[in-house]
Amino acid sequence: QVQLVESGGGLVQAGGSLRLSCADSGRTFRRYAMGWFRQAPGKEREFVAAISWNDGTTRYADSVKGRFTISRDSAKITLYLQMNSLKPEDTAVYYCAGRSGGLVSTTPNEYDYWGQGTQVTVSS
Repeated sequence: QVQLVESGGGLVQAGGSLRLSCADSGRTFRRYAMGWFRQAPGKEREFVAAISWNDGTTRYADSVKGRFTISRDSAKITLYLQMNSLKPEDTAVYYCAGRSGGLVSTTPNEYDYWGQGTQVTVSS
């Protein structure tokens, strides 16, 4: 069973960096595509980045391209999101999610498992 736990959120100044981690205690990442989503107050959950665990195919939202990097460590069964050049508009709760079948998707409803979320706050 997939059990996702995020960590690494916090408060950072604009222009700074953070790295989010998502660990799967159920150790089943190898059969999934994994994604990062975020939700700001009063807004819908939006796609940030995704990666196929099998072949490393990645996709990014236009708003984070060139600033964020999604990666995975197969040995540690951990997903990462390196966030650089952070902006105040990146402030949100960030969630990792798992999608069975291995194909990346930008649609939240196509993901089967979700972590509890970690808060990222970027001050101006």
